[in-house]
Amino acid sequence: MTEAAFQLSGIVQTFPGVRALDGADLMVRPGEVHGLVGENGAGKSTIIKVLAGVYQPAEGRIEVGGSTISPATPEKIRDAGVRFIHQELHLVPYFTVAESVFMGQEISGPFGLCKREMRSRAEAFLREELGSELPGNRLIRDLSPAERKLVQVARALVDGAAKVVVFDEPTAPLASEEVLKIMTAIAKLKTRGIAILYVSHYLNEIVDICDRVTVFRQGKNVAIFDEITTDTGPALVSAMIGRDLDAFFPTSSRSAGEVALRLEHFDDGQAFSDVNLDIRRGEIFGIAGLIGSGREELIDALYGLRKSQGTLTLDGATVDTKTAAKAVANGMVLVPRDRRHDGLVLPMTVAENATLATLDENATFGLIDRGKARQVTEALIKDLDIRPSNAQAVTRFLSGGNQQKVVLARWLAKSAKVFIFDEPTVGVDVGAKAEIYQLIENLASEGAIILISSSDPVELVGTCDRVAVMMRGDVRTIIEKQDLNVDHLVAVTTGATSVSETEHAS
Repeated sequence: MTEAAFQLSGIVQTFPGVRALDGADLMVRPGEVHGLVGENGAGKSTIIKVLAGVYQPAEGRIEVGGSTISPATPEKIRDAGVRFIHQELHLVPYFTVAESVFMGQEISGPFGLCKREMRSRAEAFLREELGSELPGNRLIRDLSPAERKLVQVARALVDGAAKVVVFDEPTAPLASEEVLKIMTAIAKLKTRGIAILYVSHYLNEIVDICDRVTVFRQGKNVAIFDEITTDTGPALVSAMIGRDLDAFFPTSSRSAGEVALRLEHFDDGQAFSDVNLDIRRGEIFGIAGLIGSGREELIDALYGLRKSQGTLTLDGATVDTKTAAKAVANGMVLVPRDRRHDGLVLPMTVAENATLATLDENATFGLIDRGKARQVTEALIKDLDIRPSNAQAVTRFLSGGNQQKVVLARWLAKSAKVFIFDEPTVGVDVGAKAEIYQLIENLASEGAIILISSSDPVELVGTCDRVAVMMRGDVRTIIEKQDLNVDHLVAVTTGATSVSETEHAS
């Protein structure tokens, strides 16, 4: 057997109230692309941070190139040739490509920085190793997301000392046509004998690019797939969630009621104009559209995050949503697309986050009744199956799916009427997705008004009763349930098929 490029054995890592890793193992060989998959909270991010030397495990051994590293510090890990390509792009917008590639490892001479040499070497590396013809003098702010990701890769590898490269959700911010650039770069690295650990929620990418795959569940490695074929996907899902996923989307027997939410001549003067929608009580209504369609801006305007004009009525009464506070006061709430920055206060506990919108209701003489707040939170934890089931757990340490449930818990405590879900399952694993879809279905069955804005056509087709398709700031059509299928929705959203006059929204 080929010697491991790196091997983690028996890793135990704990946080307050959470055992994130419970004797986990992970081994990657030189010259292979090794996938790491699992539900949110399975321990993937934690074991990467253990490998990076960010966390010091309570138990276990870290070996790189056959040598044990103890204690594993970031400096020792880097010296051993391990590099990390993180999901977040830590680049300075006003730096050039060359400056970004050599940031922290600048080339200097007796007269200061050797900018010409840095540019020449950066361009050569990008061209020869990553297949990109990026000019070294281009500013980062002028690059596409995929080009920025390639600069991030070049920065990690330009010193030529990399033996292991960890890609953590590298394609998450990319459009589908940009993903190929990253896959091509990874294939080039593999031919050089570099070991690659590829972490992703996109199982199609895992199947396409990986030689082997390790599956994590509840802090342990529960399966290793040594052979990957086009039929491996369902088996990966079963291993990740510990059960067969017979029905990914919930079945529904409900019927929509009367029109409860109406938008008339809704307009922000920039991103969208003259939007007219009628949404029924107990209906799950979807909004589809590519980047630049006006979909995201419409959601922000509905919640008072963006200036707009027009009329919005709820249950026959005109409501003011000029600010988020006014929207909430009228029973309209948002589960935002960026939950970590816009939906949660990460250092706070689950109880503190879940009761942020109901402080008055949980206070006595102006002081928070923590006992009452805890009781409310514990009931919500049980109803939503938030894990761990600990009201005092710090929200930062929860998985993405459970963080999303905490945001939802806050609005359930508020007894909202209209729930706006903006990219409800972005960055959420397959098992948690199914749970969130069921929660949305339950809300609709109880008579709530549900709006889902999503870039995922499968998600919209699987959950929605109707879908409005936006393009260049207009609602081009509304697709009814009987006509909803992925191929048709994608075709209409991308403009690959025309919209008949009878489909236009009134």
